[in-house]
Amino acid sequence: MLADYAVRVEDSRGRRHFEPPHAYRNGFQRDRDRVVHARAFRRLEAKTQVFTRRYSDHFRNRLTHTIEVAQISRTIAAQLGLNADLVEALALAHDLGHPPFGHAGEKALDAAMRQHGLAFDHNLHALRLVEDFELRYAAFRGLNLTFEVREGIVKHSHDYDAKDHPELAEYLLDQRPPLEAQLIDLADEIAYNTADLDDGYEARLLTVEQIAEGVDLFARHYREAKSRYPNAAKKLAFNEALKSIFDEFVGDLIANTARRVEAAGAHSLEDVRRHTERLAAFSPPVEEARRRLKEFLYENLYYIPALATEKEDAERIIRELFAHWMEEPGDLPRNYREKSAVEPLPRVICDYIAGMTDPFIFQQYKKYCGE
Repeated sequence: MLADYAVRVEDSRGRRHFEPPHAYRNGFQRDRDRVVHARAFRRLEAKTQVFTRRYSDHFRNRLTHTIEVAQISRTIAAQLGLNADLVEALALAHDLGHPPFGHAGEKALDAAMRQHGLAFDHNLHALRLVEDFELRYAAFRGLNLTFEVREGIVKHSHDYDAKDHPELAEYLLDQRPPLEAQLIDLADEIAYNTADLDDGYEARLLTVEQIAEGVDLFARHYREAKSRYPNAAKKLAFNEALKSIFDEFVGDLIANTARRVEAAGAHSLEDVRRHTERLAAFSPPVEEARRRLKEFLYENLYYIPALATEKEDAERIIRELFAHWMEEPGDLPRNYREKSAVEPLPRVICDYIAGMTDPFIFQQYKKYCGE
């Protein structure tokens, strides 16, 4: 049973190109499946999340992170009476637009584009992927996803101003996204904040003592885990603490979002869209704990000297490859050379680099930059 404020597939605004209904899958289920079968989705397996395989084959990559976000999102959606099929499609698509090398790659690509008066935004690049780059169907370019999935790709984590992005006018930029889209960014936060603690500890870049000293939330849950399992190995007590933090975040997001929906008097999807702010949110105490955890990760993991060389290499590789193709566009693949006749060359190069996996961009760098 869906809540009154949920998105109903039968009320979908439809696809850009008409397709008859499927015999046994609804529209959002078909969108989910199209994302899963997309080349861009498969490439996530070889794109860095935080750690490269220099540390371990067990760490998250973009694909495994995406699967974790989908699991969390479906759980939350079910408890709030939201459309779980739409939520799953959005969760699986939410990172499609990320370039190689994680956030270091995104930073370098955006910097390269800004030198030409342009910019790189992974949400907008994801929209370009599903609208144009994926070539699977004879009848149209792209995946021909429903409006609701395309809107969620654009708006799940960011509110765009219509004055700055007239090309996004169709996506109701003056309105909030549905709750199904709103919760994706928060599920993403839950997934990577807990996972990055886990991977940082496994990489021996963080210690239990260091985390407990810097994160009160972890210290509390770790004490409780040691109290419940006094004879457990340190790693298992650590796992229990992370599991409890995970549950606290998810439970709070469910309960607090339900309270906010009720307090706002949101009885329909239109009420959600017209509300003055997003209704999916953590409670103030848990939001503060989440913020402090994120600050700890930035200060003690993401920008530590042990990872600095890899980030610098990533930024240099993207910067030099971008510059090479700007000077020698004839070295681009034929289809990208053809696109440069109708689109600005920097945008074409950006699209090419953003679609690469980590191993492929290393190959291209060795081929064209001689290292």
